[in-house]
Amino acid sequence: MPPTRLATLLGRAVRQQRHLRDLTQSQLAEAAGITQAAVARIESGSRAASFPVLERLFAAMDVQMVVEVEPLDAHLDARIDELAARPIAERIDALSLDETLDRLTDFPQVLTGSTAALLQGAPVPVDAVEIALRWHDSKRFTRWLEANYGQRWNARWGEFGGVWLEPEEPGEHRWSTRYGEIRATMCDELPETIEVRHGGRDYRVVPLVELELTEPRAAELLRRYRARQLAVEG
Repeated sequence: MPPTRLATLLGRAVRQQRHLRDLTQSQLAEAAGITQAAVARIESGSRAASFPVLERLFAAMDVQMVVEVEPLDAHLDARIDELAARPIAERIDALSLDETLDRLTDFPQVLTGSTAALLQGAPVPVDAVEIALRWHDSKRFTRWLEANYGQRWNARWGEFGGVWLEPEEPGEHRWSTRYGEIRATMCDELPETIEVRHGGRDYRVVPLVELELTEPRAAELLRRYRARQLAVEG
C-alpha cells in the first residue's frame, strides 16, 4: 500500500527533529531502542509507526507530539508558508543536496521536479533529491546505487527493498541511499536546463516553465503556491 498522509507527516517530523539535533539515524535508533532500518522506514513514510514507538523517538529528542484537527490540506498550506520564510540555503542543507551531488559524479544528470523548483525560489516541499538522467547511463547509475547501499521503492510492500535496483526493471524510479532518497526521471536525452547559483555553487536545473509542463507533482505544488500568494495579496 502507498504511504498514508499521516505516516508521511509523522516521518517528516521525525526527520526534521533529528536533523535539528545533528543526529544520525543510527544514533536516534539507539536512543529510542529500535533499529536504524525502522527509523529509515518511518522517516520515509513507508512505515506507519505505532504511537508508543513515536513517543520514544520524540522523547529521545526531548520533544513530544501534540495532536490537533485542522481543515483538509491545511498542513500543506502551512508548510508552504513555513518554507517561504526559510532561506534557500537552509533548505538546501536540510535536503543534504550538496553532499548528494558531490557523489553523483559517475554520470551526467540535472536537477528536476520539486528540487529544481526549490533552487528557483519556489517554497514547495521537497523530501527527496530529484534528478533527470539518461537511459544510456542506467547501468552506471545502478553501479552507483550498489556502492551506496541503494534500495528501490517497493510499491507492493510500501517500503524500500525487495525489488531489483536497476531502472530498467518495472517499478517507480525511487531509491533510498546512504545520502538520502533519490527520485529519477529516466529520459533518452537530458532536458534543457538553466543555471542557478547559491552559496558559491552552480546548479543545473530544469526551468519552472518546463516543470509545469512535464512534472505533475511539482506543477501541482507550484499552482498551490501561486494560489496561496494570490489569497494573501487579495
